[in-house]
Amino acid sequence: MSKHVAHKKEDWHPADIKAAIAKRGATFADLARHHGYSSTSAFSNTMKIHYPKIERIIADFLDMRPEDIWPSRYEEKKIDFKTPPVKRSDAA
Repeated sequence: MSKHVAHKKEDWHPADIKAAIAKRGATFADLARHHGYSSTSAFSNTMKIHYPKIERIIADFLDMRPEDIWPSRYEEKKIDFKTPPVKRSDAA
């Protein structure tokens, strides 16, 4: 009996993202300038943190979807319907 193991998609490595952009003849600086950014820091930060606007720019440039490059940032949040929601009291 064989078990089917679901493989969880991993985010692309930052070097792979930069390489894919370079293969298309561009850099973070080129993308930043083209989209009106004066600095590339937002693009560099996207490699570490969720930054949807920049993720979309990068994905569009690569003819992809952001969730294909960073699946961990876009995976569906599973809701546990057995656990009741936490009630918050309004302190006045």
